[in-house]
Amino acid sequence: MSTPYPFTAVVGQTDLRLALLLNAVSPAVGGVLVRGEKGTAKSTAVRALSALLPQVDVIPGCRFSCAPAAPDPACPDGPHKPGPGHDRPARMVELPVGASEDRLVGALDIERALAEGVKAFEPGLLADAHRGILYVDEVNLLHDHLIDLLLDAAAMGASYVEREGVSVRHAARFLLVGTMNPEEGELRPQLLDRFGLTVQVAASREPAQRVEVVRRRLAYEDDPAGFATRWSGDEQDIRARVVAARALLPKVRLGDASLLQIAATCAGFEVDGMRADIVMARTATALAAWAGRTDVRKEDVRQAALLALPHRRRRNPFDAPGLDEDKLDEILDRFPDEEPENETDPDPDPEPEPEGPDDGGPEDGGPDGGGGGVPPQSGPDAPEPEAPEVPEAQDDTAPPAPDAPESPEPQPASRDGAAPEQAAVRAAEPFRTKMLSVPGLGEGASGRRSRARTAHGRTTGAQRPRGHLTKLHLAATIQAAAPHQKARGRSGRGLVVRKDDLRQATREGREGNLVLFVVDASGSMAARQRMGAVKGAVLSLLLDAYQRRDKVGLITFRGAAAELALPPTSSVDAAAARLEQLPTGGRTPLAAGLLKAHEVLRIERLRDPSRRPLLVVVTDGRATSAGSVGGDPRELSGRSARLLQAEGVASVVVDCESGPVRLGLAGVLAADLGGPAVTLDGLRADSLAGLVKNVRTAVNSPSHHTTRRAA
Repeated sequence: MSTPYPFTAVVGQTDLRLALLLNAVSPAVGGVLVRGEKGTAKSTAVRALSALLPQVDVIPGCRFSCAPAAPDPACPDGPHKPGPGHDRPARMVELPVGASEDRLVGALDIERALAEGVKAFEPGLLADAHRGILYVDEVNLLHDHLIDLLLDAAAMGASYVEREGVSVRHAARFLLVGTMNPEEGELRPQLLDRFGLTVQVAASREPAQRVEVVRRRLAYEDDPAGFATRWSGDEQDIRARVVAARALLPKVRLGDASLLQIAATCAGFEVDGMRADIVMARTATALAAWAGRTDVRKEDVRQAALLALPHRRRRNPFDAPGLDEDKLDEILDRFPDEEPENETDPDPDPEPEPEGPDDGGPEDGGPDGGGGGVPPQSGPDAPEPEAPEVPEAQDDTAPPAPDAPESPEPQPASRDGAAPEQAAVRAAEPFRTKMLSVPGLGEGASGRRSRARTAHGRTTGAQRPRGHLTKLHLAATIQAAAPHQKARGRSGRGLVVRKDDLRQATREGREGNLVLFVVDASGSMAARQRMGAVKGAVLSLLLDAYQRRDKVGLITFRGAAAELALPPTSSVDAAAARLEQLPTGGRTPLAAGLLKAHEVLRIERLRDPSRRPLLVVVTDGRATSAGSVGGDPRELSGRSARLLQAEGVASVVVDCESGPVRLGLAGVLAADLGGPAVTLDGLRADSLAGLVKNVRTAVNSPSHHTTRRAA
């Protein structure tokens, strides 16, 4: 077994280490979600936490880690006889992103259950994680049905396995820790709220601290055991402090003043539900115990808010998680702490921890300065806050710049006569849309857009299992076994079932698609009012893609070329950010945009052949530039569109043409693509319902298939 990297050797990451330690002190806090870019020691710190947890007392031979003092009455290995237990280290169980449902919750032997009536159960990862840590790396990429199972287990503290009337239940209480890179997509709000605390991590920009990270990592890779030995003293100190804080936790007093501060903070930030209040109360109590105090203070409530509220403030996927600290201080200042009565508090500043080997102190991100030993709000080794930048003096007589003028300032035309580049404009308010779907029946990743064959959904038939049986079709299994009962010597009431009789249920549900936006950013789209409306429409469709668990991509075209502004990703946040910064101006290379879409879809088809695309072209239909290819721009754009139609790409054109005189060029483009055209006004709610039918009708029409055969 490899030697884990020591927790106290992690450089910096103050909030991350504090949040993990608070959960070690009080598992009731509810876990940690770690958000941040790749390479920031997220996984390293989480894996190192298990070594700091106290030993777990379990019943010998119980696969479900029952405690001798209070065994689970429904334990599948029970009932347990009274007797002494034995101690073992707390487990940290990792849930892979591609895990199956059976691997997570466990599996029943269906053949024995039907033939013998025996609940032969093989435990899953939830059973292994009971009374320990369940760690999910890249939790935002986890399949929806696995997330649902995690939500159920986290809410009930138990896991239920149901297979055709046969059920098994076992306890599953664990500390849920997840890591994620927000650039790869966001979490569903239900799962986001299940994490008690959240921290945002980033790599340090200080050269000295980065040098220390490299030095320690290289030392660990050269001699893992020796490196761990050098830090064993600091590890033992932290472990002892966790044990002491756990013992002190029941004695910590959470007064009415602190509860009022917590309630006022959650109400002031308009946090939904009451879970935030409860998590803040538990976190503030754990902070006091960690600091060696028996009373909760305002600084504990403040730190608890910074850890428990940012991820609960998101109203939609385009809102960045965070908390206004000035507003937080303003709320807390209105509610002072209670004055202690006849109580002498211990020194609020705990003794500094002994320096570990190669410890450069707080400046170098050692165990003291990095937050592994003391909460950041107290202690002599806490890093000094950085001085805020003082803005340069400005001329008070200068008039304020307009936020969004109705029309752009006149600018000189470019050499080729096209409209010059304009600064990016803000998107209009997004609106609710109805579903766009790809016609036919797919087999893509689980989602909520188009019809597909999936592991979950309504049962449509039965087939022989291709691998491990997951969803039994009971009627088909009995029908397959019934003709052979006499030949198999059946004498009793039980049905003689063999492996060849088992039938897998086929199910139909919904899949997620690749929604590829091709947005015209040329000079003909540069009017501020029109471009704001265009961005608002695309933003609305992005929000719909987030809710339906799609991948999204963004292509823009202007001047003489098209640009892949955002490669296909699950992060609609990134797409919205690219859209917000989109400038306009120049000629209209429509063909270049369509050919770029063809190239992107070809590559994505190789990477993920089961995910079907939906192409959304946002343009007024004008084509004034052939780019580097040369030739007639309109003819070239028509040929490019027919190429996409020939490959069966489901498309829709959002017609952005405005004004009293309309050329209808977007309609011509839609006909070449084999899909419908809809105006910006027609994208809203009820109008979009007709658009879905048009997409299906256009793609399934005889003329569409004739065109494909001809191509």
